[in-house]
Parts: sequence; C-alpha cells; structure tokens
Amino acid sequence: MSVKSYSPNRQIFLYFLLFLVVYFLPFQTQGVQKALTEAFLMLSDYVHHHVLLCLVPAFFIAGAITVFVNHQAVIRYLGPKAPKWLAYSVASVSGAILSVCSCTVLPLFKGIYKKGAGLGPAISFLYSGPAINILAIVLSAKVLGLKLGIARTVGAILLAILIGILMHLFFRREDEARLADERLFQASTETMPRKLWQDTLYLGTMVAILVFLNWTPSKGSVVLWDIFYQNKWLISGGLGVALLFILWRWFKKEELVDWVVATRDFALQIIPLLFGGVLLAGFLLGRPGAEALIPSRWVASLVGGNSLQANFFASLSGALMYFATLTEIPIIQGLLGSGMGQGPALALLLAGPSLSLPSIMVIWGELGAKKTLTYVSLVVILSTFAGWIFGIMG
Repeated sequence: MSVKSYSPNRQIFLYFLLFLVVYFLPFQTQGVQKALTEAFLMLSDYVHHHVLLCLVPAFFIAGAITVFVNHQAVIRYLGPKAPKWLAYSVASVSGAILSVCSCTVLPLFKGIYKKGAGLGPAISFLYSGPAINILAIVLSAKVLGLKLGIARTVGAILLAILIGILMHLFFRREDEARLADERLFQASTETMPRKLWQDTLYLGTMVAILVFLNWTPSKGSVVLWDIFYQNKWLISGGLGVALLFILWRWFKKEELVDWVVATRDFALQIIPLLFGGVLLAGFLLGRPGAEALIPSRWVASLVGGNSLQANFFASLSGALMYFATLTEIPIIQGLLGSGMGQGPALALLLAGPSLSLPSIMVIWGELGAKKTLTYVSLVVILSTFAGWIFGIMG
C-alpha cells in the first residue's frame, strides 16, 4: 500500500466520516438493528468460509511472488512494453486457472503489481481471476443454460482484455514512471538462487493447494469435478507435503523469513479494509436470501426486461455486492425465476464476481482514487453494454 494511504489527513477524514455515521445513525430502529446484525453475520460467514482456506493461501502466494519471482521476468511478460498479445494472454490465463472470489484475488494482484507488472495486464489478471475461472464457466452453462454460459465466457475474456488495455492507455505515463523507479530500486538486489522450473513448481504447488482447498461440488453430473471434490482434502494434503519438501530442500532459512514477513505485510494491508468492506456490504445489502438496509425486492424489481437502465442497475448492484466463489450462480438463478431479464443476468455475471465493495476499498488503497474509480466505471459500463447487446441478440 502506498504511503499516501496512511496520511494523517486521510485518517482524520475517515475518522470524521465514522463519527458522523455513529452520531446520526438511528440505532434504536428495527431496520438499522437488523442491518447491523446482517453485517456481523456476513462477516462471521466470511471469516468461517473464506479466511483460512482462501485468504491465507493467497497471502502466502502473494508473499512468494514478491520475494521470489524474478522482477525482470515479470517485466518481460507482463510489463507495459511486453508484446500486448503475450501480456494480456498470460494475465487472463493466469487468472482463469484460479477458482477465487473478488477478495481472494487481491493479494495476488498486489503481488504481481508490486513486482513490476504493467497496470493493464495486472488489471486483466485482477478481473479475470474471479470472472472466468473454469469451474464457474462450467456451472454457469449447466445451471443457467448453455447460451448464458457461453456469453459469460466470451464476455469475461473480452472484458478482461479490453479493461486492461483501456487502463493501460489511460495511465500509461504514470505506469511507466512507476516501473522505471522500481527497476532502479530492485535491480541491484535481485538474485536467482534456484532454477526457473524450481520456482515454478513451488508457486504452482501453492496455487494448486488454493484451488483444491476451495473446490466445490458441481451440483450436477460433472463427474470429474465431483471426483476432485470428494478427494480435495487428500489432494490438498498431498500437495502440502510436497510443498514442505520443496521448502526443506530448496530454500534457505533467511529466504523463508523474508517470505513470512512479506506475507504478514500483505495481510496487515488488506485485512482491515477487507473486513470493513464486508461489514458495510452486509449492512447495506445483507447476505444472499436475507434482508438488510436495502430491501432485496427493490433489486429484483429493477432488473426485469432488457433496458439500459435494468442492465446498468444489475451491473452496479453486482459491483457493490459480495459474491463468494460460485455463489453468483444460484443467486442469479433465483433472480431469473423472479423475472430478471437475460441481459441483466449477464451484466450481473460480468460485474458481480470481479468486484465487490470490500475489494473496491482494497484496490483504492493500492491504486488510489482515480485509477480505482476508472476501473470500477469500466467494469460497470462495459458489463452494462455487454448485457444489453446480449439481451437484444437473445
């Protein structure tokens, strides 16, 4: 996180906002009390289901990227001067293999961004991780229909690339200046104590652990996925043993200490903002199927048909709501049953998994207000038009 994020003026402003909320919020009313209950129930659900199995492995992967991944290799494949087809292909594919939510992908994004990835490819990775993971694609086609599943796949890939390119174009000069400073700062200290295949196997093992720990059943007859699900603890345990062997054989004690310190720093930067965002999202929107300050019937009544307004509202709502991995599918299935149009359903699928109010707060702390608002606006606007076009075609 940048130094600017911890400035006294910013802290005073946040404290002032908190004071206003606490001072004026009518805590005695039933609606506010219910919303507060939902906020902490949502935080409890998040802590129980996502911290140990999602965030903790992701923090360790991000720490490993920061400490062990060669800086010049990141510049070569994901830097602003890398071939565009290579940079965005690598970013999209790397994100798509992870079955993670919009919050779990954050430490991984921070890791490659701090290591020297260009803003555009890093943003493509940030978007693609939650939006187009393989299991979500399969389940979308099976539960929501082949047509909507294909539209989600194609739309997410195109948006990942397009949003990344646009972010690169909008902030090209700033990004090149950032990377010039990072090259000057890191080039003299970077070493390569292991071979490339060893570091690749080390990182790949941790990514595989993250994926299998969070594997979910297919809710259908996708046999291979269910076999993996039934054996996910055995697979994860085997991978954990392999990781311990790799650490014992190939890493020095000093390197492991640096890795743990980097992991700790990521956790300290992200967790306060993330937990605050989860509380706020729960207070405003509640958990899936539960009511909070904003009634869910308002949302359902505004996403029928295929108007631009319906698609925009679906996209904006998705960008603010928090979806755990794959939970967007049953939620949208229920909304479709309540009269949601096919276009708004796609808009929600494209914007919802990739963004959430908690993730926006963390991205804001890393990229600043201008870049964050630009990124969120691109996701919402492009998802809106993608849903609208899909609704017309359908």
